[in-house]
Amino acid sequence: MQRDVMNYDVLIVGAGPSGLSAAIRIKQLALEQGREINVCVLEKGAEVGAHILSGAVIDPIALNELIPDWKEKGAPLHTPVTDDHFLVLSEEKSFDIPAKLIPPLMNNHGNYIVSLGDVCRWLGEQAEALGVEIYPGFSAAEVIYDEAGVVQGVITGDMGRDKEGHEKPGFALGMELRAHYTLFAEGARGSLTKDLTEHFQLRALSEPQKFGIGFKEIWQIEPEKSKPGSVMHSQGWPLDNSTGGGSFIYHLKENTVAIGFVVHLNYSNPHLSPFDEFQRFKTHPAIRPLLEGGKRLSYGARALTEGGLQSIPRLAFPGGLLIGCTAGFMNVPRIKGSHNAMKSGMLAAEAVVEALAQESFGATLESYPDKIRNSWIWKDLHAVRNVKPALSRFGNILGSMYGGMEMWLASFGITTPWTLSHGKADHECLKPAAACPKITYPKPDGVVSFDKLSSVYLTNVFHEEDQPCHLVLRDQSIPVDINLPQYDAPEQRYCPAGVYEIVTNEGNPRLQINASNCIHCKTCDIKDPLQNINWRTPEGGGGPNYVSM
Repeated sequence: MQRDVMNYDVLIVGAGPSGLSAAIRIKQLALEQGREINVCVLEKGAEVGAHILSGAVIDPIALNELIPDWKEKGAPLHTPVTDDHFLVLSEEKSFDIPAKLIPPLMNNHGNYIVSLGDVCRWLGEQAEALGVEIYPGFSAAEVIYDEAGVVQGVITGDMGRDKEGHEKPGFALGMELRAHYTLFAEGARGSLTKDLTEHFQLRALSEPQKFGIGFKEIWQIEPEKSKPGSVMHSQGWPLDNSTGGGSFIYHLKENTVAIGFVVHLNYSNPHLSPFDEFQRFKTHPAIRPLLEGGKRLSYGARALTEGGLQSIPRLAFPGGLLIGCTAGFMNVPRIKGSHNAMKSGMLAAEAVVEALAQESFGATLESYPDKIRNSWIWKDLHAVRNVKPALSRFGNILGSMYGGMEMWLASFGITTPWTLSHGKADHECLKPAAACPKITYPKPDGVVSFDKLSSVYLTNVFHEEDQPCHLVLRDQSIPVDINLPQYDAPEQRYCPAGVYEIVTNEGNPRLQINASNCIHCKTCDIKDPLQNINWRTPEGGGGPNYVSM
């Protein structure tokens, strides 16, 4: 059976903020120059926005540049931030940090509380109006290289294979999508980006990427508790001083709030369950009253890049570029990445259009990393480059004090002459279970805290059951022979969707993988201590289907 082949000038893998911004900017520049540039965007979610999950308070700086009349065009930025609060939590109390002590970089004045999924749906409409072809429901499964190793495009995943890989009725072979340039906008821990990183040694000169896992729920709360535009962040309990992370609560319109929690994935105690830390957070006396009497509408989880400037890999390679969170442009202390993701897509678009104008095909576009270094992305990340490693080195209390000092200096145009290193990759940070205290989590009360399975139900996750498992173990023996005795099978806890279970049959334990539960957060691919789990794309259209997340 022969694959269908489709050819484009530019192929973009991922319909998130960076990918859609790149597509729009390419078409804008083509119109300005009176040229025709064919652009295709490939999206593994069932629709644009289905896999998008973010806080999100968005800085509109990139949107202002990309589509200056976004208000007139109906962009879904409806809730401007009205006030900022920052709390430090102990187990029973909360302490409000005065606004005048918070570095100006953390100020959300002029920003908007949004559903990033809805923003992406709107960006998709703008892209299609310009002639961009968007194909949701198709996963990019393999990179195409020519004989010289130049990226030529991607192959989409086959549709209609059974669990053993055999062809079922209605089987369709994946297509070849070829392009002069391919932009990879897969988000945090992209599966193809992993292959590209190894193929081109993109991390030869950078530090390992650092990650967090972010949880989010949307709640309908009692009307008298609603404060549209109010933003609250917290640090402290339930995490200990050596475990990085924090929370957010954003009040949206129509009596809804987005409540979320982030745990940095360099934690050391394998008994820790990020999901249960989030559920425990909601029981705090300063948080629980907001949610009581309300209703949880949705749930989701997603890995996020936290390495910042030190962890940005080589961005350009023959025939392709890394953009957005695939490259790691998130500003950790601001908990914002969308503005940088969008801007990186726009700068990649400029580099690609310049190359196409010169009929340069498959080149390494070094103009793109140069554009990044000369943009406000670099300035944004440079000012906060030491915050994440300071938290990891000194703990939350001293690390926050140090990071706050650097951010205050940056607000006066002063930067320290050193850059702290991150050290080990996140998967190398786990200690043996026997060396760490066990953590007992309270039973969910069904009022403000919940179990994993009822939470996963709210993600609208769906996978075709009879398909090859997309969570591939490199060595089948490691989960029971190493992870279980040494780390107490941490995959049971770091996964936010109950995908991994140790089950025992006649005294013999084995790892059971409930792949249909997977919400594509990528945490297993990141945190597995021996990097034994390889997350690959399932059939296109599978995974969560987030609504207004």
